[in-house]
Amino acid sequence: MTAVPKEVITDFESWGIRAFTTTRDAGSFSLSGTDPVNEVMGRWTAVQRELSETARRLASIRQVHGTRVLVHTGGWEGWLRGDEADGHIAAEKGTGLAVGVADCVPVFIAHPSGIVALLHSGWRGTAARITTEAIAALARYGLPPDELAIHLGPAVCGRCYEVSIEVREQLTGQPATRPGHVDLRSLIAEHATETGVQKITVSSFCTRCDNDQFFSHRAGDEGRQIAVIAAQA
Repeated sequence: MTAVPKEVITDFESWGIRAFTTTRDAGSFSLSGTDPVNEVMGRWTAVQRELSETARRLASIRQVHGTRVLVHTGGWEGWLRGDEADGHIAAEKGTGLAVGVADCVPVFIAHPSGIVALLHSGWRGTAARITTEAIAALARYGLPPDELAIHLGPAVCGRCYEVSIEVREQLTGQPATRPGHVDLRSLIAEHATETGVQKITVSSFCTRCDNDQFFSHRAGDEGRQIAVIAAQA
């Protein structure tokens, strides 16, 4: 079996948690793009097959640039295409989570117990603090922020991400007089730190700078890679 091309995250491996972001070489996972549907479905099937020894279930969500975070408690096998949301939590081991990205930040959250979360955080989600929402949801499961580990995957970097005055003000909470560059991952890390999270790592890849390896909306790509996380059942 040929491995799906991906950037592997090693931060959570000691907890029995697999996490990765697919690369451009894996192809686009967007079902609304121009790639034939059967080819895209084949890529999703390849990911499920590769995860089969870790997770019997894989959940994706219909992303809408909001702050809703779903919780999955199992009860199915195969691929679940879930409701509208931009984050989800696997409340038990053996459930894989996926989000599609192409400049927005994939936020991986893990706990030693095997409970995991995965978020899609664009500028709207970052401004509305979806990461804070997810951390609060995990706290309701008895998982304090200082026991969590977060990894911020490949996304557009601050040098490449210029935004309007209005967006800049929403993201920074400060008045702005002109457009400027914003680093979404730095802001998300700040939000997580404010809640008490201590273990935060950041991918060295920028989807725009490293466009030969990742799809980037800012670079004109319509393709999407997926971020995936799953705890060993």
